Amino acid sequence: MADNLPTNIHELPELRNRTEVFHNRIHAGQVLADMLKPFNQKDGIVLGIPAGGVPVAAQIAKKLGLPFDVAVVNKITLPWNTEAGYGAVAFDGTHRLNEEMLPQLRLSQKEIQTGIEKTTAKVLQRVVSLRGEKPLPELSQKKTIVVDDGLASGFTMLVAVETLSKAGADHIIVAVPTGHSGTVKKIATKVKALYCPNIRGGWRFAVADAYKKWSDVKDEEVSEIMKKL
Repeated sequence: MADNLPTNIHELPELRNRTEVFHNRIHAGQVLADMLKPFNQKDGIVLGIPAGGVPVAAQIAKKLGLPFDVAVVNKITLPWNTEAGYGAVAFDGTHRLNEEMLPQLRLSQKEIQTGIEKTTAKVLQRVVSLRGEKPLPELSQKKTIVVDDGLASGFTMLVAVETLSKAGADHIIVAVPTGHSGTVKKIATKVKALYCPNIRGGWRFAVADAYKKWSDVKDEEVSEIMKKL
């Protein structure tokens, strides 16, 4: 259950443990933007995690009048299931593995290394295609709002937060439309504040269940969104 939340977690209690509460990612971003209204143009920057987090983040940046960019982080997926991950690679090339999960997966060192290398190549290619040669924005003394379309295991977001902290972000706020209560609490210990209107508990959790319309977001869509902001 999502009861007894730390004070730095902000939710919408009327959406707790409900499914299909957002029409799509755009609607979800608008809901989050309303929750984040206290932040104005002087307060910070919005960073979307591609690909699914970008449509959500774009709405927040647009409604709040904040600058927008991307923080490229990709999960390292299983050889037999590209939806499940056992680690993540960040935009600066560093990676982290989910050490708690690895013993259960029985992956060989070669399989793990191959996964890291493939994901690193994907991340670096994505950085170039979405950001070109632009340096990462100055993040110190600025509220950095990091956005994804949901938190399941939260490992990708965890790596994003750690990498942004290393890059100089000293006031990180996570904003996600939906998240598992346990994951939300875990991520909240790493950041100044966490905004999640739809917090759900239970053994089974899927980010997609919070949305009436759900589909993968292609990199071409991400590029088009970034051109408009």
